[in-house]
Amino acid sequence: MTSPLDAPHLFGMTPEDLVRALGERGVTCTLTEARRVLGHVISEGRADLALRRPPRRAVLQAVETQLDRRRLEVVDRVTDGFDGFVKYLFRHPDGVLTEAVRIPLEKPGRYTVCLSSQVGCAMRCAFCATGRLGLTRSLAAWEMVAALATVRDELATDPSLDGLRARGITPRVSGAVFQGQGEPFHNYDEVIQAARVLSNPCGGRITQEAITISTVGLVPQIERYAREGHVFRLIVSLTSAVEDKRRTLLPVAGRFSMQELVRVLRAYQESLGKRITLAWVLMKGVNHGEDELEALARELGELPIRVNLIDVNDATGKYGVASDDDRIAFVGKLHAAGIATQRRYSGGKNEHAACGMLAARHRAEDDSDAHEASA
Repeated sequence: MTSPLDAPHLFGMTPEDLVRALGERGVTCTLTEARRVLGHVISEGRADLALRRPPRRAVLQAVETQLDRRRLEVVDRVTDGFDGFVKYLFRHPDGVLTEAVRIPLEKPGRYTVCLSSQVGCAMRCAFCATGRLGLTRSLAAWEMVAALATVRDELATDPSLDGLRARGITPRVSGAVFQGQGEPFHNYDEVIQAARVLSNPCGGRITQEAITISTVGLVPQIERYAREGHVFRLIVSLTSAVEDKRRTLLPVAGRFSMQELVRVLRAYQESLGKRITLAWVLMKGVNHGEDELEALARELGELPIRVNLIDVNDATGKYGVASDDDRIAFVGKLHAAGIATQRRYSGGKNEHAACGMLAARHRAEDDSDAHEASA
């Protein structure tokens, strides 16, 4: 591949984007030709440009020499023997590390991929390993798409899934969720572009409704999201409805109050008519008491909401997992208040499962190696 290192990347493009990018370089490309190229490279995961129905020579030459299509380097994979979650660690062209997770769904052979949107995170949520890494930079759309493409392509040849294939089930990625490292709405434009590529028939071929974008509650971006009318799923990581407690757990709450957040969620719900999904990281003795129920009823009682309960996975041990009795009692009270709930399994319970742990471990190892080399 002879393209310059800073060239636009095919994995960040829809067919319309490719037509425009080549046009800016003096090469006329039809929409049909763009679809063929992107379908070959992204949808089919081909590293070559040997298309079955190739476009004109000038288009192929321009794609080869003026655009990029490289993949990310897989540094590590960690498979959880209990639940089958597979965490990937990627190295990007500038050397930074990010993670993605292959998550098995209830339907056999179907998987979703949890994607990072930034290298580290600036939100500094109290219970999150990624927040302790700090923010290095945001990812480009192509980097997020490339991560999913690698996970998807390896799924096709994973020998551990031969049992499914013997039953006539073809494993495939049917969903994506932007809930890995980083705050997706802190990298709004690139995340939305990545979602567009992933949902394109020539890209990831994932339905828009099966793509989820999570946010810790960035009010201006939620307003923009509602205004633009996106149909990707939206999850708001609330974790606490008590203002003071929320500020302690989620520092972003110091910038945007519950009242502001509820206002934009109401506008979002009214514009799209969808139930609002709230992610709730459940922590022992922290956020499952009567004060939370009262605050939810007071702040969000008029809105149709669903609470996704997630067990905390804090490597520091500061925040513990709520007991089964506490969780059951909290769910019962939510149901009594008319609030729907869903327990989202927090998979990958091994040593480096929580978001940011694998990257932090490898970064520490790299720093140690560099120190020893210089000693």
